[in-house]
Amino acid sequence: MSTKTEVKKVDPRKSFIAGSLAGAIEACITYPFEFAKTRLQLIDKSSKASRNPLVLIYNTARTQGTGAIYVGCPAFIVGNTAKAGIRFLGFDAIKNLLRDPVTGEVSGFRGVVAGLGAGLLESVVAVTPFEAIKTGLIDDRQSPKPLYQRNGYSAVRNYSRLVGDLGIKGLYGAVIPVSMRQAANQAVRLGCYNKIKTSIQEITNAPKDKPLSSGMTFIVGAFSGIVTVYSTMPIDTVKTRMQSLTASKYSSTVNCFTTIFKEEGLKAFWKGATPRLGRLVLSGGIVFTIYENVLVMLGWF
Repeated sequence: MSTKTEVKKVDPRKSFIAGSLAGAIEACITYPFEFAKTRLQLIDKSSKASRNPLVLIYNTARTQGTGAIYVGCPAFIVGNTAKAGIRFLGFDAIKNLLRDPVTGEVSGFRGVVAGLGAGLLESVVAVTPFEAIKTGLIDDRQSPKPLYQRNGYSAVRNYSRLVGDLGIKGLYGAVIPVSMRQAANQAVRLGCYNKIKTSIQEITNAPKDKPLSSGMTFIVGAFSGIVTVYSTMPIDTVKTRMQSLTASKYSSTVNCFTTIFKEEGLKAFWKGATPRLGRLVLSGGIVFTIYENVLVMLGWF
């Protein structure tokens, strides 16, 4: 007669706290890469501006001041904090439902499904509106006469004006490509991290109810970021174009895909891949390391 193993499940409330803190810290550290990625994705094909992300960051800081590379950062931090909290809450809650009732383990496929669900949840609740604000501010900064910055008004008033001008349609106009990106991102990222972590624990005979070392967690998280970037970059590019201030020229997500391909070629979908790689490698390492260490402090492990 078989007996079920008592499985220690993650408390989703603690997942939310740990994920939110990890997301806030990661956003502060990696934002210049996010800025460079977004600018590169918005550069017109005919532009002679450098496509090197480091050169772009340097030239922007030199000509417009260091603060220019942090345009849209507050919205990104708030959005990333909410996003990461909701992501880990959703991921751990879905994992708890999908665990094997006997072994308590989550298979590779079930980990991908949990990541997919977490990505869809965070895209609708947090990512879509805050990404629209961030992208709009970065796009606006490129114009000769910015409407929402350097105009004598406070940041709060400018943010409020931008949100008002975008409206619900503008804030959620890219919900389909954002949901596609986030679902793909987290299915790959969380699924990959969960599988590699479990494999390492099996190979080293490490207890599965304990985290890996901080160094190993960072490495596994960073590797998951690399896989995520190159497998989801086209969706990310379409998402950025659909949230730009000129998004009205695209009639739909499919039209955006086809227009970019016809007018700019296949390579255009990987514009901004290098800075995104830099951000997600750091992001993966930072977020998973902080997340698991905060869970330890909260008494889960």
